[in-house]
Amino acid sequence: MIQKIEETTKYLKKKGFINPEIGIILGTGLGQLSDEIITEVEVSYNEIPHFPTATVEFHKGKLIFGELEGKKVVVMQGRFHMYEGYTMQEVTFPVRIMHQLGIKKLLVSNASGSINLKFKKGELMLIDDHINLLGDSPLAFKGVSQLGERFVDMSAPYNAEMNAAFETIAKKEGIKLHKGVYAALLGPQLETRAEYRMLKILGADAVGMSTVPEIIVANHLNLPVSAISVITDEGDPDNLKPVNIDEIIAMAAKAEPNMITLFKEVVKAV
Repeated sequence: MIQKIEETTKYLKKKGFINPEIGIILGTGLGQLSDEIITEVEVSYNEIPHFPTATVEFHKGKLIFGELEGKKVVVMQGRFHMYEGYTMQEVTFPVRIMHQLGIKKLLVSNASGSINLKFKKGELMLIDDHINLLGDSPLAFKGVSQLGERFVDMSAPYNAEMNAAFETIAKKEGIKLHKGVYAALLGPQLETRAEYRMLKILGADAVGMSTVPEIIVANHLNLPVSAISVITDEGDPDNLKPVNIDEIIAMAAKAEPNMITLFKEVVKAV
């Protein structure tokens, strides 16, 4: 992996990805933040050595370098998931690359379903903690100790300073921002009624199929990270409706302006 990281980093530096300060991962239906960036370079994932290729139709699959609110940023427009057939190490490879390029902070977004029924479709949730139900770890491979401490502390995986900035900015901008626990499941199937009940008992406020692997690797790299979930559907086991993926994407798009405002202001603040 070390050799792959070096080769990929060298390729991107030659392309012009020089000294980014902040990395951003844009989740399902949340790619429009890229329109706010003064783009200097963009490269399709399938052109980058050792990068996976996004196989989900609503993930665009581009790595973008440019300026946002006066800061140099590298942005993943589309992410990878285990349900696409990738390993945890492949899913999180871009985080290691962004870190190697020089980012000092990482911001992550995703679309998720609410377990806490006080959280409604179209609202945002700041992730305060998570539950890894993916059945794997991105650190469970031979040689991981060459890249960082094998036994990573996860007592506070989300950066308190950046989370506080998100809350302050949300209040100032009049944006409703819940705070809660995110559970990650493998997917790609959605949850059953019994699974929604289980997640509520476990203490989850929202559920999705991503983010946790990237957060674990960010902590492995001592990289401060914060994450926002856009609530796109509601998992009420007593009144569960069939999920329509088009509606989920539409709901993400509806909530996206608030997410973009938060990300832009936090980039400026940190």
